[in-house]
Amino acid sequence: MKLYAPHVGHLEALEELLAGSKDIYGIYMAGTPDYVGTGRTNLSSPGLEEIAEQTARAHEEDVKMEVVLNSSCMGGQHLTPEGYNRVNWYFTQLHNIGVDAVTVAEPYFIEMLSKDFDMEVVVSVLSFVDSPQKAEFYEQLGADTIVIDPVINRDFEKLEAIRDAVSCDLKLLVNEGCLYQCPFRYAHFNFFSHANGPGPKLNVLDDYYYYKCLSLRISDPQQLIKSPWIRPEDLKEYKHITDIFKIGGRTHFPNWILNNVQAYANESYDGNLMDLLDCPRDIRDLFYIPNKELDGAINQWKQCSKVCNKCGYCKRLAEKIIKVYTADGCGNVLKPLKSEGGQ
Repeated sequence: MKLYAPHVGHLEALEELLAGSKDIYGIYMAGTPDYVGTGRTNLSSPGLEEIAEQTARAHEEDVKMEVVLNSSCMGGQHLTPEGYNRVNWYFTQLHNIGVDAVTVAEPYFIEMLSKDFDMEVVVSVLSFVDSPQKAEFYEQLGADTIVIDPVINRDFEKLEAIRDAVSCDLKLLVNEGCLYQCPFRYAHFNFFSHANGPGPKLNVLDDYYYYKCLSLRISDPQQLIKSPWIRPEDLKEYKHITDIFKIGGRTHFPNWILNNVQAYANESYDGNLMDLLDCPRDIRDLFYIPNKELDGAINQWKQCSKVCNKCGYCKRLAEKIIKVYTADGCGNVLKPLKSEGGQ
């Protein structure tokens, strides 16, 4: 099994990751946003000298280094002569540094990297590859690895069809806690891509999508169960599709990342599933989802038609196992979801 761990982007944190686990196959981090942005918030934006230093340090431990430049929208800048030259120069520097892989969402970059550079070309989750047809197109453009859209993490028919359709590597993001079939997904990643990319910088009032997303899960906690995460215990169900798994969370600190690495390397976690999920960090202390009580749920999801209003399984499961942290006079206590007026 090849585990890819997120990295905030500075040497001190990298040292903690390398010292904390021998189960990490590869590290991925954001690059410099002056050239190509990313679809996520960055806590650190390493320059080329820092990337070179950290790549060399990772290689000393036989760990691969992957730079993520997965802007879902460049505003057409990359198709201008100036934009092309700027991006081409940056890719050249990463190649000369010895970076092992570059993750991109822009199809033009996939073809550009595959033709002109000797680095692994990784198709980002922000390319939304959710069908064998899309996978075939990206492989034809030059993809070496495709990170599958997590929205189909529990759709084994589609996953198996993609595996049969392409010969490139497939990678699964295991701990994304986003809403299933999120209506904000495209708009949110486009917003991040401009906010975390080449100028002009945005002067926004607030992240509407993020707070709307949180409010939907607070008011309807069954959405936490529907999110397309993969439990550590269920990795075995996917190994006929791939042995490459990606842990999301490059805005988190090393101790959180290492807890995830241990859980997925051991394929077991006895605790609150919320501890492992990347997205809903601001509501992590509101809900307790006992991970071990989800044993066997994968069997339902493997045969599920994904028509939630007719199925109701995730709603019933949420009512059965999710507990809510509620304040009383002595501190926080756990109460069943249903007693709190849950869905």
